[in-house]
Amino acid sequence: MSRTVYVNGAYLPEDQATVSIFDRGFVMADAVYEVVSVLDGKLIDFDGHQARLTRSLDALEIGNPLSDAEYLAMFRELVSRNEITDGMIYLQVTRGNPGDRDFAYPDPDTPQTVVAFTQAKPGLADSPAARTGWKVITVPDERWGRRDIKTTQLLYPSMAKMAAKAQGADDAWLVEDGKITEGTSNNAYIVKGNRIITRELSHDILHGITRAAVLRLARESQMQVEERGFSVEEAQQADEAFVTSASAFVMPVVEIDGAAIGDGAVGTVAARLREIYLDEMRRTAI
Repeated sequence: MSRTVYVNGAYLPEDQATVSIFDRGFVMADAVYEVVSVLDGKLIDFDGHQARLTRSLDALEIGNPLSDAEYLAMFRELVSRNEITDGMIYLQVTRGNPGDRDFAYPDPDTPQTVVAFTQAKPGLADSPAARTGWKVITVPDERWGRRDIKTTQLLYPSMAKMAAKAQGADDAWLVEDGKITEGTSNNAYIVKGNRIITRELSHDILHGITRAAVLRLARESQMQVEERGFSVEEAQQADEAFVTSASAFVMPVVEIDGAAIGDGAVGTVAARLREIYLDEMRRTAI
């Protein structure tokens, strides 16, 4: 069955959806995006994703063409039309189609382009990888300097992901000035003793919505959180490691560059955080 997708106010079969070749999202990667997970037919952390969408658009001086209520209605319509129980909604907002290619921004009155589509992921919260953990490699972080803006400039993370796959790993952690920034599409953490350690917020990393929720829940559970950078060597010597993202939730990491983390098995802290995160998200989903 063909998916129904959303393009600029219209719900269309995916094979009938089109965007201009002059759209700046296509020719300049002049666009931002969000991915909202769906569990049991409901949206996870919708408000957090909308707040970050607004922040990203503001940082790039792109207008926001829809209200939060309109996004919510559109997401729910896509979930209903595509009969999504577990999965994700991908949303992209671009600066629009100025009618030709130019490095200069178009007239501010140029309408933005808004597209969205669903991805069905049955059993999204029951990933077998959560029971065995990921293996990651490290690669230099060669992205641009504003990683806190969730743009569609994802070529280098894709290259890093493929480098990991070529080595039989699940993902890559990116390293800059001797410290791990984050994964290709996730925030990175280690656990040492009773401390959860993750890089502090800055322009260097994406301000993860799942990150914010997990750290809040960790603190509420009386876990110690330390926000600072850490090296590859420190990570390899940690008791546990894990990542967070909208689609992986809390995913344990059991190996970095061939070195086992702890005893090489999923740790208790990551497993507990995944459990309380999913419980909270299901309770508050809309």
